[in-house]
Amino acid sequence: MSSLRNAISRRAHKERAQPSSRKKFGLLEKHKDYAVRAEVYHKKEETLRKLKEKAAFRNPDEFYFQMIKTRTVDGVHKPESRANKYTQEQLIEMKTQDIGYILQTLQREKKKIEKLTAVLHSVDNHPSTKHIYYAEDRQEARELQLQSSENRGPTPSDDIPHHIKRKVAASYRELEARKSRVNELEKIYADMSLKKELQKKGRKRKLHEDELKNPTSNPVYKWRSERKR
Repeated sequence: MSSLRNAISRRAHKERAQPSSRKKFGLLEKHKDYAVRAEVYHKKEETLRKLKEKAAFRNPDEFYFQMIKTRTVDGVHKPESRANKYTQEQLIEMKTQDIGYILQTLQREKKKIEKLTAVLHSVDNHPSTKHIYYAEDRQEARELQLQSSENRGPTPSDDIPHHIKRKVAASYRELEARKSRVNELEKIYADMSLKKELQKKGRKRKLHEDELKNPTSNPVYKWRSERKR
């Protein structure tokens, strides 16, 4: 019976639109719009109820350590600055781990560049098909030149299929991209190594341009020599 009842067409009851006399009030709110608005309203109402209940049952003697680690500014709790959360030894240890990761990535990229360069070199290294002929006079030289032009076949590059050429070109682009990545990683590794050394103990100063034998844009530091016991 249910299948027969669903087979009969029924009239679709639609919600009316805003009457023309009330167009100035905008769109007429439908039931689905009211349901969404009511759900949001009740959710906010429940949140306020829970907060009021929590405030009513608050323990005046309650204490936790975050209370002494924060301060109130204009009624807002602001935690203390955590800039010096780690000791100098911990910062150096974390910097060492970062440098190790950069160095590992740099070595892996260099190995890929070597492998890719070897493959491309073997592809481009075609055997030479040139022969040297010696002529007694100009007439014999012209004859040899005509003979060589007639016997000349297609060059090795013409024998390579088009899809192979596209792969080789893509490999060259990848090689250039990896080389630029290696240069960036080397700069990052040098900067991080310098920052790590500057965090260590010992008196040091930055050298001026007139003190450098080979002026460079990168900063150069000099450590004071200390006598080791």
